[in-house]
Parts: sequence; C-alpha cells; structure tokens
Amino acid sequence: MSATLAPPIAAKTGPRPESVNRAWLRALELTARIERAPDRILASVVEEMAAARPQAPALLSDEASLTYGELAARMRRYARWALAEGLAKGERVALMAPNRPDYMAAWLGLTSVGVVVALINTNLRGDALAHCLGVAAPRRVIAAAEFEADALAAAQRLADPPPVWVSGEGARLDWALAALPDAPLSPAERRAVTVRDPALLIYTSGATGLPKAARVSHHRVMSWSGWFAGMLDARPDDRLYDCLPMHHSVGGVVATGAMLIKGGAVVIAPRFSAGRFWDDVVRWDCTLFQYIGELCRYLLKAPASPNERRHRLRMVCGNGLRPDVWQAFQDRFAIPRILEFYAATEGNFSLYNVEGQPGAIGRVPAFMAHRFPAAIVRFDIAAGAPARDAAGRCVRCAPGEAGEAIGRISGAGGDPAHRFEGYTDPAESEKKVLRDVFEPGDAWLRTGDLMRADEKGFFYFVDRIGDTFRWKGENVATGEVAEVVAACPGVAAVSVYGVQVPGCDGRAGMAAVVPGEGFDLAALRARLADALPAYARPLFIRLVRDLAVTETFKQKKSELVAEAFDPARVSDPLFFDDARAGAYVPLDEALFAAIAAGDIRI
Repeated sequence: MSATLAPPIAAKTGPRPESVNRAWLRALELTARIERAPDRILASVVEEMAAARPQAPALLSDEASLTYGELAARMRRYARWALAEGLAKGERVALMAPNRPDYMAAWLGLTSVGVVVALINTNLRGDALAHCLGVAAPRRVIAAAEFEADALAAAQRLADPPPVWVSGEGARLDWALAALPDAPLSPAERRAVTVRDPALLIYTSGATGLPKAARVSHHRVMSWSGWFAGMLDARPDDRLYDCLPMHHSVGGVVATGAMLIKGGAVVIAPRFSAGRFWDDVVRWDCTLFQYIGELCRYLLKAPASPNERRHRLRMVCGNGLRPDVWQAFQDRFAIPRILEFYAATEGNFSLYNVEGQPGAIGRVPAFMAHRFPAAIVRFDIAAGAPARDAAGRCVRCAPGEAGEAIGRISGAGGDPAHRFEGYTDPAESEKKVLRDVFEPGDAWLRTGDLMRADEKGFFYFVDRIGDTFRWKGENVATGEVAEVVAACPGVAAVSVYGVQVPGCDGRAGMAAVVPGEGFDLAALRARLADALPAYARPLFIRLVRDLAVTETFKQKKSELVAEAFDPARVSDPLFFDDARAGAYVPLDEALFAAIAAGDIRI
C-alpha cells in the first residue's frame, strides 16, 4: 500500500501555463455537454457508469461501500419508493442523515424522478430544525435512526406535519426499500426530468440568523460537478477523501459529483478528525481531498502523524485556506498542488486559483472573462451597501482596492450558469440582487464578501461585509487583523470582531484568543504594534478556551459581539490596551465603568 511509497515533493512553483489552460479547457468540455443533453442529470451519469463499469468502486466508507452497479440499484429503489408514496414532480422530501454512501443514493434516486430533496443539517434541533423543515414544506421526511426523535418533534410543529420515515438497519424505510425491485426503471416509471428542473434545497450555514434554503437546479449540480472534475483532472482511478458535511454543497455535491461524473471514487468519512485524517488518507490510498475553512489550520496545529507525508495525494481542493496557513500547510504535509476556489451555494459565479498562487482565491483568464462576469465595486461600510457615483452607478475598484464582489445575473435566454436561482423566501432573494449597477436595468448578485484584485487579476478574500467595521474613521477588515494575531507565537486560534464603546463612533476592535503554549500578552501587543496601524489593533482581548464555529468552520461571532468587554457578562479573562501603561491590562468592573463613563481617553 501507499505506506511503502516515497513521500511526494511539494511543488514550490505553480503549474505551467499550458497546464493551467488545459484545466480550463477540460472544465469547458465537460460543462458544454449540459446544454447539449438537457435530460442528462447526475443520476443519469451514475447509470451510465453502472452500465460501463458496474464493479468499479463509487462510494467507500468504513460503514458500507457501493460500487457503481450497487449505487445505481440503490438509487432505483429510492426512486420507486417516491413513486409508491405518490410524490409528484417538484414535491419535496427532507433528508436528515449522517455522512454515508446511502446519503448520495437517497438524493440521487429521489431527484431522478423529479422529487426535490432538502438537505437538513444534522446538528439542528428545536426551533432551528423546525424552521428549516418549515421553509422546505416537505411531503415526507427521511431521518436516520439517531435523529428520529428530533425530526419527529420538529415535524409535529408544522401546520401540516409530514410523515417521518426512519432509515437504518431494521428501520421502516429500509424494509420498504428492500421490498422494491432494483432493476432499471421502466418507461412507465420514468419521468421527464431535465437540468432546468429543481433538484435540491441546500441551507446557508446560519452563522448569522436562521439558515436560508437556497434552490439548486440539476443544471447547477451538473455544472459544479463538471467544473471541478475538469479543474481536478478527475480520473477513474482517483479516490477523493471527503470528511465534510454532506448536507452542504461542497461536501455533498462538489466533492461527490466531481468524482462520479468521471468514474472515480469518494471515500466518505463520518466527520473531520484531525487525529484520524492522515491515517484515513493513507489507508484508503486517496489521491485527492476536499477541504474547507479552517480544516487545514486544524491539521497544521495537530501533533505530527507518522502518515502525514506517506500519502499519494496529487492535489487538494477547497476554499478558505488563508494566506498565513498556505505555505506551511503545503510544506509540512508535502502537498503537490492546491486548488483554491471561491463559490457560494446560491452564487452565480465561481473563481478558481488554478495557478496555485498562495493566498489567492482565483483568477479569471482573459479568454474566460465572458464566462465569469464578476466585478469588485466600492463599498460604503457606514451605509452597508455598495457606493454610488453622482449618476447613481456603482464604481469599479482599482487594483488593490477592497470592495464587494458581485456577479452579473443573466436574464431570460442567457447562460443558465449565471442565473440566480434564489432562496425559498422571495424577500431574502431580492436582498441579494443589486440593480442598475453599471447601466440601467442590469442586475448583479451581491456576494456579501469584500475582495481585492491585484494587477495580475488574482482575487483575494478580505472579509465578510458584516464583519468589517469602522474605527477612528478607518475600515478594519477582521480577517486581515486575525491573520496577524494568529501568526503570533502562542496563539492557538483567534476571532476578531468590532464592539461598541460608549461615547465613541464606530466600533473598536476586539479579539477572542485561544492561548496556547508560549502565549504572552506583551509579545502579542508588540507584534501587533509592528504589523498593524493603530486603528486596526484590537483594543480589547478576551482569553477563551475555544471558539464556537459552524461545522464548516465559520466562526460564530454574534454572542462574542453581544457580550463585548463587559466583565459582568464575561467570565473569561479580559484585557484593555491601556496607552498610559503601554500594555494590555486586566479589565475589571472599575476599569469598565471608567471606559463607559468616558473617563479614559480611547
């Protein structure tokens, strides 16, 4: 096995220009088929693979594995279950189950007969779960046995409670599926389903507010699958390690679809585990893996593993790999190539860093500009919206200038890849649309992300719009401050946010820091003074045991912001950057009162 192989050498230079161009051309070739064969959805592709290579592995896990032939058979049983339940085309089924091969079989089979599947976050309970079921309005709910009680309780809170079918060994749904034939559907059983039809509802993370359900058509499923298969140069002998939640677009559609569309295999882990990660990658002989958010930082902070350089990986793909982690991650784990990308479930454009430029989220080559109509426009932090000129039009940012990234929405008859399919809530959908941007009547989709582009056209993520704040008349990007703090010795993790100070305009910077070995407040302050302008340095420090994050490693800041620096609300150690003392000093109730009364100049 791969344990006997010599470790690969991490690439210090990016791929050659011809290799970059080939990646774009492969993706174009794969996605060009979508419009030419509109009745070919992802379930159809699996059927093709099952006919050509029935014994080839498709979905692998410690719990169970499926060849292409077995996956197709399982899909057909789910399709027949939907037909037996009288589910009409366009009606919805909610799916609440853990990462496992049967998860893919379920939604592929149901969507093959026109049913729309709502992928429910398995971490939700109570009000949040009831909300997500409510916006989906499903006719049926499929819940794994371990989520039965929560699903039943949430379903009963709906105006028209749907039946809950429990899945798992010996459960009602599995008995029903076992009684159905797994042969190809007959002409009488098939339904006309095309790429124009809806396939999934995928929810936003809910990092701020309740999750929103984004509509995902079969066209988007095929487009995501084709683009990433092309960029990864996916091959039948590839195995991709997927430890990301399958109810999200990256772990459940991008990672899986990119392999299935080219006949490769997906190794499905129940969840991310830094301690188990490299053992799994080597044991399953993986050639690719999908990352997201802070996963790479967690791996970098983890103790050394005997297998961390004994793998056969040729590339890793994901989004959110910050510049302060990139090179150290690539060097330590001998990663030959990193394909960073930018996309959103509800978004209408993507960016790909095919060149492997550290820190960049993507670049659009000149010959592809017409296919990726993206722009960065000046943003007014105080107004919370893109700035307008005297004529009422948005203003494009100059190279190096940060602004909101937007993508042009295609109209009727335009490229389906650039449509905005929206959320189930029309009001939420409208909030994302920016109109009369550069000319009367045009429409662009707001990403909610601040970016900048350099002279070479590489895009760089700056911050989420809701995270950026103003202090001392200057805009402060929390992501950029967090990178500086995270690079300080002894900082295990950090979250940066703005807090209101009585009597002061704007918001002052505050950092919640998870201290590690060697952490020193004085050294932190000295490093920040060297690296950041005065207005960007955190005025307040909170030392915490850990940071709350979503399962895709997006930080949950709302509670931190609400508690701010009030010692009556915060039991963690608090510190204030006291200019008089030239140090971070403990922030007790007396000092808090003095700051609140304006007795201390800030």
